[in-house]
Amino acid sequence: MVGRKKRLLIKIGSSTLTQGHKKISRGKIEDIAEQLQKLQKEYDIILVSSGAVAAARQFVDLAGGPSIEVKQALAAIGQMHLMRIYQEIFRDYDLNCAQCLLTYYDFDNQESRINMTNTINTLLDNGYIPIINENDTVATAEIQFGDNDKLAALTSELMDVNLLLLVTDTEGLFTKDPKEYGDAQIIKEIFELDSHISGMSDSKSTLGSGGMKSKLQSAQIAQSAGIETWIISGLKQNFLINAMNGESKFTKILTHS
Repeated sequence: MVGRKKRLLIKIGSSTLTQGHKKISRGKIEDIAEQLQKLQKEYDIILVSSGAVAAARQFVDLAGGPSIEVKQALAAIGQMHLMRIYQEIFRDYDLNCAQCLLTYYDFDNQESRINMTNTINTLLDNGYIPIINENDTVATAEIQFGDNDKLAALTSELMDVNLLLLVTDTEGLFTKDPKEYGDAQIIKEIFELDSHISGMSDSKSTLGSGGMKSKLQSAQIAQSAGIETWIISGLKQNFLINAMNGESKFTKILTHS
């Protein structure tokens, strides 16, 4: 489309939204909103947000332990609270947002892909920020084994975004585990992903369902579509603007083009 803004897709993980605690941090969402207000002048923004289960756990403690049914029920409860928090805070920053709940199956159906594309395009054209999350209440396999990293990558490909940001609780990919080795160095740029993925563990954050391996696999999907991916930490204030201005450390996954 002639004159279209660049498109930026930002995936926010639970570890960022909770700042390492058990509750959604309204202060962190305020930080995100303030930055999106600035970025929206140059970019159309799509947000993929985890955090529904974490939001529910602030209010309820369902019986039944860690079963998939309990996680699905928590997701159903928490999604309403999560979106209410986003809406209230975004409104204070003159940001309009809309909820889109998807499953990976939607990407396999051509009619669903067309409908998703048309809906998200219409929202963007009218100044809305689509906030996308997986429809965990029906996506049994994904809530048990998956995460929103792949959903973000597939959405990036579908919506032809210019840049994918995977926001997590680490600054990117390191030569060693920085929690165990003081001499670990951040890898600033990656082109060939296979060797890094094959040697990567499946370790995950406390509240999130994805780990670094998942992020690299998702970046590989984006890379195949010609989309650059950045893995950045969301723990500090102004983390998006700092990354865009080159004022923070993070890992870039470069494209073939």
